[in-house]
Amino acid sequence: MSLLSTELLLQILGVLVGVCGFVYIYLKHVTFEYWSTRGIAQTTPIVPVGDLWPVFTAKKSMGEHTRDEYLKFRGNPVLGMYSLWKPTLAIREPHLIQFVLTQKFSLFQDRGLYCNEKSEPLSGHLFNLPGAKWRNLRFKLSPTFTSGKIKYMFVTIKECSEKLAEYFAKEVERNDLIEIRDFMARFSTDVIASVAFGIECNSMENPQDEFRVQGRKLLEAKPIRNALCILFPSAVKLLGLWSIDKGVSHFFIRAFRDTVEYRRAKKIVRKDFLELLIQLMEKRFEQSDDGEESTTKSESAHEKITMLEGAAQAFVFWLGGFETSSSTATHCLYELAFHQDIQDKLASEIKTVIEEFGGVTYDSIAAMPYLHMVVSETLRKYPSIPFLNRQATEDVKLPEIDLVVARGTAIVIPVYGLHSDPDIYPDPHVFDPERFTKENIKSRHHYAYLPFGEGPRNCIGMRFGLLQTKIGLITLLNKFRFLPGPETDVPLPVDKGNFVLCPAKGVVLRVQERCN
Repeated sequence: MSLLSTELLLQILGVLVGVCGFVYIYLKHVTFEYWSTRGIAQTTPIVPVGDLWPVFTAKKSMGEHTRDEYLKFRGNPVLGMYSLWKPTLAIREPHLIQFVLTQKFSLFQDRGLYCNEKSEPLSGHLFNLPGAKWRNLRFKLSPTFTSGKIKYMFVTIKECSEKLAEYFAKEVERNDLIEIRDFMARFSTDVIASVAFGIECNSMENPQDEFRVQGRKLLEAKPIRNALCILFPSAVKLLGLWSIDKGVSHFFIRAFRDTVEYRRAKKIVRKDFLELLIQLMEKRFEQSDDGEESTTKSESAHEKITMLEGAAQAFVFWLGGFETSSSTATHCLYELAFHQDIQDKLASEIKTVIEEFGGVTYDSIAAMPYLHMVVSETLRKYPSIPFLNRQATEDVKLPEIDLVVARGTAIVIPVYGLHSDPDIYPDPHVFDPERFTKENIKSRHHYAYLPFGEGPRNCIGMRFGLLQTKIGLITLLNKFRFLPGPETDVPLPVDKGNFVLCPAKGVVLRVQERCN
C-alpha cells in the first residue's frame, strides 16, 4: 500500500472516530439529559440504546423492565425514560394517569405505535390506528360488544367449552400431569376462530390445526422487533421491518377473504363479529341487538371499510382474544394450584350457581362474584398488557407538576408496576382475591387497576375476554382439582421476548377429578 493510500485511510478513520465521538458525547450529555434538565427524575440510559439494553438482550421483558423502573422511583409522580434516543415519559401517579387517559383524552388519544397500512395491511387495526380513523372505526365496531351481541356469541363459546371438557377429561385419564397453557390456548383459538373468522378449526382434536400453528408462530419471541414496534415505530418503518411475520399475515388475510366470499356466495348470516365486518364492508350499517338497522351519523363514519381493513380488525380481535385470555386462565389455574383454600371456595361457588341455574348460562356467570374476584386478582398480578402507550398530540401542561409535555412525546403507563406497587397493594406478590371486595375496591384510586386500560380507548373486547376466560375456568374447576406438579416453576418465568405478559414455557400441573 502506498504512503498516500495509508494517509487517506488514516484520515477516513480519524473522521469516523471523530463522528462517533461527537455522537456519543451529544447523546450522553444532550439527548440523554432531556428529562434531568427539566427537573424530572430519570433513568440512567446507555449510549446508544437508552433504557432498552435489558430488553434487547432478553434479560427482561418490556413489561418487567417498565415495572422495575417504576418501582425504583417511588415517590416520583412521573419518570423520564429513553427508548433508544427518544425521550419517553412514564406516568406513575393514578390521578395523572386519569388526566392522560380520560380527562384530557383528546390530547393523548394516539398510542404512537407502529402502523403501516400500505406495506403491512394487518397493522392497520383498531389497537394501532391514530386520530380520526381510529375514532370512526371504534364507533363502527362498538355495536359488536353490546350485552346482546355477546349473548349471541355465548352459544359459540359454550360449545367450545364443552369440547374443552371432553378432551381435557380424556387427557387426565391418560396422565395426571397436564400442560395447562396449551389446553387453554387451544380453547381460545377455537373460540376466536369461530367468532372472528367463522371457521370451526377444532384445535382441541387437532393441536396442529393451521390456526393454532400460526398462532404459535405469531407469538414467537422477538424482543428487538417488538420493542421497536411499540417504543420506536419510526425505526421500524425506516428499516423496512414487518411487525408481523409475512407468512402469518398472508395466512390470516387469505382465511378472512375466503370466509367472507364463502358467506357471500352461500348467503350465510351468523350473529358474530365477522358478520358485523361484512355489514360494514357492504351495507354501511350496523344491526342493533333487536335486529333493526342503525345508520351512523357522521359522514366519515358512514363509509364502507375495505376487505383488508376488515381483515385487520378480525386479526386484532383474534390476537387480543387468543393470547390474553389463554394466559389469564393459565395464570389463574397456576395460582389456584398453590392456594387450595381459594380453589375450594371458588369451586363451591361454581357448583352452587350451576345447580341453581340448571347449567352454565350467560346469567349464571354474572352470579359468581368470587369468580370475578379471582380473575381480577389474576389480572392484577399478571396483567396481560403490562403497560399502555399514549402520545401527546399537542403541548400539554401536567397538573401539579412544573412540566409541559411537548407534542409528539411518547407516554408510557406502567400497568405492571402499578399492580406491583406495595403502597397500593400490600404484599403484591401474594395472590389474594379479597383485594377485590367492594370495600377494598372503593379504598383505592380507580386508575390504580388497569388490566384493560381506561377511558375512551380502553379495551373494546373487555367483556368478551372476561366471559371467555371465565367459561374456560368454570368448565375445568367444576370437574377437576389442580395441584402443583413435581417440576412446576416458582415463580413462573416470563417470556422475555413477548410484548404481552405470558409464561415463558408450558405450565404443567397435577390434575385430579373433583369429588362433588
